Amino acid sequence: MRPLSEFDRGVIVGLLIGEGSFGGDGKQPQVTLRMHVRHEAVFRWLVERFPDTRLYGPYHHGGRSYYQWMARGRPLVTEVLPLLEQEIHDRLDAHAASRLQSMCERYAGYINRERARELD
Repeated sequence: MRPLSEFDRGVIVGLLIGEGSFGGDGKQPQVTLRMHVRHEAVFRWLVERFPDTRLYGPYHHGGRSYYQWMARGRPLVTEVLPLLEQEIHDRLDAHAASRLQSMCERYAGYINRERARELD
């Protein structure tokens, strides 16, 4: 992964604060971003910056057309989460910081195991 510029960091954090979902599937954490298909270029841009993440879609469901970007598992822990932990805090957005913290607490075991593997 190439280093992120300050612009990249700001766009990513802004997108995930405003539109992202912080959660998991019960086994591993995940961050999801779902937006209308007209934002396809933004999704492609995200995947260029985080090549191990996944883009799904386009989906057409219930009168909506959207893409869904997901960072989960090892790519989330090693690539995306360090940025989020550094940049999302109570002074910036308390609600997003709380959602991120809850995800990290719920999946602390998984996150710690992946970070330990990265050090090996």
